[in-house]
Amino acid sequence: MVYSVEKIQRDVRIAMDDYPQSPSLIALEDVDAISIDKIIKSKIEDAAKAVEIAAPLYMLDSGHNFAEDVFWNSNFSGWTVLPDNFMRLIVFRMSDWERPVYAAISEGEPEYALQHSRFKGIRGNPQKPVCAITIRAEGKVLEFYSCNSDEATVEQAVYLPVPKLINGGIEICEQCYRPFIYQCAGMTAQVLGENDSSAALLNTAQSMIT
Repeated sequence: MVYSVEKIQRDVRIAMDDYPQSPSLIALEDVDAISIDKIIKSKIEDAAKAVEIAAPLYMLDSGHNFAEDVFWNSNFSGWTVLPDNFMRLIVFRMSDWERPVYAAISEGEPEYALQHSRFKGIRGNPQKPVCAITIRAEGKVLEFYSCNSDEATVEQAVYLPVPKLINGGIEICEQCYRPFIYQCAGMTAQVLGENDSSAALLNTAQSMIT
C-alpha cells in the first residue's frame, strides 16, 4: 500500500507525542514543526527498510514477480538475475520442487560450499531445495539448487523491493505500517537527542514484528 509523506509525518508526530520524554510535537511552533517534518521525511526510507527486512513473512504483502529469464548449469542448477531494487526474497519455487524456498543463503555461509558438490544428494535438490543470493558479472543473482532436468520452469518467484519515496509517497506492506511508524519515530527522536524516548519507540517497533 502507498502512504503519503504527509500522513506518515502526522502519524509519527502523534506516536512521539504519546511518550512523556518527547517534546510535545503537535503543539510546537510552525517553524519547529517544519524542521521536524524534514527529519521525519529523511528517515522514512531507512525506517521502512529496517522493518520490512525484519518482519516475518506473514506480515508482508504479495510482493513483485521476477525471474523472467533462467540460466542453467550442467548439473541442473541455475540462476536468474535479480531486479536492481531487490531487497528481500519472499518465495522461489521451480516446477519440479516438492516445496518452495522462503529464505536464501549467502555465498559466505558454509552451506553454500555444499551446493557445488558433484553429488546431487549433498547439494540442494527437489526434495530439499536451496537458493543463494550471490554477485556475478551480471549483477546480483539468485542461484537455485537444483532440479531434475533443465525442462523445469519457474513456478513462483516473488521479491520485496527496497522501499523508495516516489511522487510524495512510499509503498509499505500494510501490516508493517504501525511498526514502521514507531521505527521512524524512534529514529527521529534520536536525531532530536531524545535518547530515552527513542529507545522506547524503537523497542515498541521491534515488539510488533517479533
